[in-house]
Amino acid sequence: MILDLPPGTGDIQLTIVQTVSVDGTVIVTTPQEVALTDARKAVAMFAKVNVPILGLIENMAWFDCDHGQRYFLFGEGGGVREAKILNVPLLGQIPINPETGRRGDSGAPVALLEPGINPVADAFHQIAGEIRKTVKI
Repeated sequence: MILDLPPGTGDIQLTIVQTVSVDGTVIVTTPQEVALTDARKAVAMFAKVNVPILGLIENMAWFDCDHGQRYFLFGEGGGVREAKILNVPLLGQIPINPETGRRGDSGAPVALLEPGINPVADAFHQIAGEIRKTVKI
C-alpha cells in the first residue's frame, strides 16, 4: 500500500506508523530551505519510530522554457544536497511542467505517458523504478 500524506510530522503520520506495518517512507521536498527543514524533521520523526527512509524526491526542481533555458525557480539542487546530508538515496528530481496540471485536470495524469514523451513522466517512471528496487510489490 502506498499512501500520499500531507507534509509534516503530525498526528496523521504518527497514527499510521503506530497502526499499520510500514515498509518505508519516501520524503518529498522542494528545493527551498523551508521545505528542506520540514524534510529533515520528517526524517528524524520516522527514524524515531524505526521506519526506514527509502529515499528523497525533489519536486519542482526546475522549469525548462520553450527556448531551451532552464530556470531554478525555487533554488538549485536543494534536494540533492539534502539527500547527501541525510545519507538517503535521491530517488529523483521532478521538473515543473505545465502539462502536468492540464493532464491531471483532464483525468489523464502525465505519469501514464510512455517514457520519452514528457520530462515529468520520465521522472515519475525513474522514481517508481528506484522505489521498486527497495520494496516488495
